[in-house]
Amino acid sequence: MALFYVARYAGPEAAGAEAEAEADGRARALLERLQCRARERQRQQQSRPQEPEEAAQTEGAASRRRRRRPRRCKGGGAPGSPQAPRSKRRREAGEEAGAESSEEAPREGSVDAEAAGPPGTPGEQPSGEARGPPAHALLLGGFGRSRAPKVQPFLPTWLAQPSCVGRNVTEDLVPIEDVPEVHPDLQRKLRAHGISSYFPVQAAVIPALLESAAQGFLVARGGYQPRDLCVSAPTGSGKTLAFVIPVVQALLQRAVCQVRALVVLPTKELAQQVSKVFNVYTDATPLRVALVTGQKSLAKEQEGLVQKTRVDGFRCLADIVVATPGRLVDHVDQTPGFSLQHLRFLVIDEADRMIDSMHQSWLPRVVAAAFPGEGAKDPFALLQRRQPQVVTAASTCCPQMPLQKLLFSATLTQNPEKLQQLGLHQPWLFSTRPARGGPGDADEDADSGGKYTFPAGLSHHYVPCRLRAKPLVVLHLILHLGFSRILCFTNSRENSHRLFLLVQAFGGVTVAEFSSRYGPGQRKGILKQFEQGKIQLLISTDATARGIDVQGVQLVVNYDAPQYLRTYVHRVGRTARAGNTGQAFTLLLKVQERRFLRMLTEAGVPELERHDTPSELLQPLVPQYEEALSQLERAVKEEWRQKAA
Repeated sequence: MALFYVARYAGPEAAGAEAEAEADGRARALLERLQCRARERQRQQQSRPQEPEEAAQTEGAASRRRRRRPRRCKGGGAPGSPQAPRSKRRREAGEEAGAESSEEAPREGSVDAEAAGPPGTPGEQPSGEARGPPAHALLLGGFGRSRAPKVQPFLPTWLAQPSCVGRNVTEDLVPIEDVPEVHPDLQRKLRAHGISSYFPVQAAVIPALLESAAQGFLVARGGYQPRDLCVSAPTGSGKTLAFVIPVVQALLQRAVCQVRALVVLPTKELAQQVSKVFNVYTDATPLRVALVTGQKSLAKEQEGLVQKTRVDGFRCLADIVVATPGRLVDHVDQTPGFSLQHLRFLVIDEADRMIDSMHQSWLPRVVAAAFPGEGAKDPFALLQRRQPQVVTAASTCCPQMPLQKLLFSATLTQNPEKLQQLGLHQPWLFSTRPARGGPGDADEDADSGGKYTFPAGLSHHYVPCRLRAKPLVVLHLILHLGFSRILCFTNSRENSHRLFLLVQAFGGVTVAEFSSRYGPGQRKGILKQFEQGKIQLLISTDATARGIDVQGVQLVVNYDAPQYLRTYVHRVGRTARAGNTGQAFTLLLKVQERRFLRMLTEAGVPELERHDTPSELLQPLVPQYEEALSQLERAVKEEWRQKAA
């Protein structure tokens, strides 16, 4: 008897085979029932001995019913004859017993046989349809497709239930007067720069940070260590000003210049931008800002951090240090007198990328420098700093200056294992995404947004094209749409350089290249010209995709489709900033469409429009484009010749 039943697709040619298989299955099931009843009857007969007369009558009736056709055997005698071999006589006796039970049992199981019915009866299913397996069989390989329910991760409470922040920066504005905690001098500077209202992220984060420093920066409120803050908000939502204002206000009352705030960023350009914002709001105050990114020599940067004196050795020259992680570690190791023992705020901007660079071990070095060793402690010093421990009555009796971590990112990870590397203390998350109550909220999350949030004024498009036509499509978009500031992204420095040479040879567009081929000073000048409108098209690698705030970018073109969702979020975030509108176009090959569209659906893109470019629109550009290709070939050969020389 078959132990398994494998479900298969039924076709018209398999109708007869299916009917035979179903009839065979019914016969086997009926045979099992009959054999079970025969064995049960046999056990009952063995339990009570039969009378000799009854046994003789039963044997006689059985012999009369057995009328089988005689057959010739190899031994020369008929079956059951004395001439037949002994083994065959035993086998025939067993067959007779089986035949007796099988002839008696159908009378009792006739109702079941009639209910089962022969194949082809009206009660039978049509042969063209797939039939289910027998009730006793194990089903293997069902072909019906069913969508598995999405498994919701189990997150800590602070990640699953964040403080929700409004995502619309044009409608959820908060007037400056409604946040009275901000110092009047800072409010005047905000108005002087044309800021009359806070964005939703700023209105939520600034009061929370000022409350943690309400008793001064030396001692936290009540003597306890303040909670670390994490902010996840779209690009262009004002995250930089959300930590600049409270940090500057908290340090205004300082008496001695020490490094109180440290801002760590992944790129030099982003560090320059944040340093510029700090300089604006520390102007006319005693606070000093130092930029440490490696653009200057190490000795030159040391002159802006510490000064050697005759009395006490070294004097600190910076209250706020803006640095990249590699250069920061260099100064911690090699700059005499550079101390982080008075550090109060540690700001980590673009936190998701900084977490990915934790292999550099910059954060453990900073924390070790902020908390001196056991031998360096002075038992008579006030507000001495110790490594955070379990909060007990003994640990809170001696107050100390806390170290508060502030994380900001548009694509902050929700992986608790990665966030655990930062050593956060009772973290508090501000997010534009709604709170997740449990697995039952999966549908609500799908309606309210996906994994990340995008600026409200951003529209997304994708352009299907062939590989050879990608430069033509870019030129068509630039000339047809007529935007004055366009940012184009590629996946490699080589693609960026060759596209720059091609567009430059094509003509009609002021174009520049932004990549690691140029030094920091040259990149700074290129960005300045782009902001001033002297450059219409800026072709860049992902060096400008992180946090760079270029005013007036109207269009972002992804010449090479991004491989990761976070890369797309930061690329298109260069436009539609601070409540403005913008467009994003992505050029896709046929093999990239399915994966890219699924990726953006998971990201929560509200609407993705298809933008076709018929060949009739590209045909007028072909002659000039072919001439530009020949010029590009000559330019690349010349560069190879120069490298070889």
